[in-house]
Amino acid sequence: MSKMRKKADLPSKICASCGLPFAWRKKWERDWDNVKYCSDRCRRDSKSNTA
Repeated sequence: MSKMRKKADLPSKICASCGLPFAWRKKWERDWDNVKYCSDRCRRDSKSNTA
């Protein structure tokens, strides 16, 4: 069994769109280095702002 971690122990980043911090998630495990946005909404909004 894997050991549970506290959220404070997980790595975090700052969202490129909204500027808020967000924590690592299991679904981002393989691609954490490429994750820039905290949510699909932020990713979608950032693409509409650059175009």
